[in-house]
Amino acid sequence: MIHVGLIGYGYAGRIFHLPLIRATPGFLVTTIASSRADELKTNYPGISVVADPSDLVRSDAVDLVVVASPNDSHAHWALAALDAGKHVVVEKPFALSLAEARTLTARADHADRMLAVFHNRRWDSDFLSVRAAIEAGRVGRVAHFETHFDRFRPQVRQRWREQAVAGAGIWYDLAPHLVDQVLQLFGLPDAVEANLAMLRHSASVDDWAHALLHYPGHRVVIHASMLVAGGSPRFIVHGDNGSLVKRLPDQQEAQLLAGIVPDSAEWGHDPDDLYVWSPEGLQQRVATIPGDQRGFYRAVGAAIRRESPNPVPGHQSLAVMAVIEAGLLASATGHSMPLGLSDEERAAWG
Repeated sequence: MIHVGLIGYGYAGRIFHLPLIRATPGFLVTTIASSRADELKTNYPGISVVADPSDLVRSDAVDLVVVASPNDSHAHWALAALDAGKHVVVEKPFALSLAEARTLTARADHADRMLAVFHNRRWDSDFLSVRAAIEAGRVGRVAHFETHFDRFRPQVRQRWREQAVAGAGIWYDLAPHLVDQVLQLFGLPDAVEANLAMLRHSASVDDWAHALLHYPGHRVVIHASMLVAGGSPRFIVHGDNGSLVKRLPDQQEAQLLAGIVPDSAEWGHDPDDLYVWSPEGLQQRVATIPGDQRGFYRAVGAAIRRESPNPVPGHQSLAVMAVIEAGLLASATGHSMPLGLSDEERAAWG
């Protein structure tokens, strides 16, 4: 049994990590570091609650530390946990910079501990279905790949993600999901163009992001916005043998918000089919593959037990941060930017 300590009981810790961990065999949540002690003791009476994450990190009752604190503290608590001899899962973004990310991966290697970024969206129904369709040759050679993570939140809320603090803004918040999925499909891009903007009234950090990733022979568009009420497909893919569209996103986040337990029969079900067009313009509907983000923690457990590799190895975590950093530089300068990876880091991709 892997004993888990969770740092942070905000949106990510409460909605994603705690339900997924508790629904994955082989894990036991023993400790949570949070200021919401009364709520936690009422809802989870068997879990110890501490105010100071340092107490959790040093606890002998914890094997795996899950860092779901605000973005600007990810690196701090991940390093503290690694130094304490713990395995670590870090909520995205991995860190605030590529340099911070390198420090974390080097420390994990030195400590011989598993360190993985929570790229749970690899186990989403929309991504699984689009990847399967591409691998099956339904669109032929991909020429244009477009991925959206759009929401409709016209009012700026009083939470750190939307305030002018380090690690806030939509590029840090949502882009890592999209970037990780793109890298899983296509590997490293040659260059990144990006435009980040504040489009809502009273916005103090970016709430609109549009990036173009350059690959030999094809282009990838990454888009995220807080002002999309509807009509924006999740994925659009065009190739030399057809096109496909996935209109609606994976439903697991909505299910978790609605209190649906990951073990339930409807968990991960996605009724929104893929739409695929042939070269002749004929449309076909393809059933969507169910999603199950518990796959991330199953893989983490297997890696800790040394039964299989880390599901998000260091070179993949560094590459996501390299694209995020290149996008920030590209938006600031107005120029396309290469990834700031070393030859050794690039070689790890094979």
